[in-house]
Amino acid sequence: MTTDPDRQPPELPDGPPTALDLPPADPLPEDTAKYFAVCQDKLGMVPNVLRAYAFAPEKLRAFSGMYNDLMLAPSGLTKLEREMIAVAVSSINKCFYCLTAHGAAVRELSGDPKLGELMVMNWRAAALSERHRAMLLFAEKMTERSHKIEEEDRDALREAGFTDADIFDIASVAGFFNMTNRVASATDMRPNDDYHAQAR
Repeated sequence: MTTDPDRQPPELPDGPPTALDLPPADPLPEDTAKYFAVCQDKLGMVPNVLRAYAFAPEKLRAFSGMYNDLMLAPSGLTKLEREMIAVAVSSINKCFYCLTAHGAAVRELSGDPKLGELMVMNWRAAALSERHRAMLLFAEKMTERSHKIEEEDRDALREAGFTDADIFDIASVAGFFNMTNRVASATDMRPNDDYHAQAR
């Protein structure tokens, strides 16, 4: 990977994104610097989860590639549904970073700040469709006792209108956030302050 020694990464907030002493690669590879600049331009910030991986650009590329595929690529699940899964899983795992960042995404995508708060605290208190209840029940069981998932659990998703490809995506999103929740908690990853005020 070629780097431009004159290229400066976007201005980042003071303070490390985690409790670990892992400064970003210096210099940042050109593709990472460009990616951060795009984030700054589109989001007004570089999410701290990306900053946390910047010490090892190859890990950042792997993380970002998986995240972008699961959360942004074409799917039978809407972007909001994928964010709902992220928040339901993160609520069970009590992941401060993901509840803050993805709770903001639910508020923004749904246009409903109340739904974002309900998803963070107790999704069962929300007036959800049968489709969404089935989806979140499956994600919840995957998080708490995945070894007990049986064909009837998959059939419940099919009855709610999900295809087998959708079921794979539900499982993949839930699995991804179970991983990221644990990494975020173990490293004391802190969400950007900007998330707290978004879509209120």
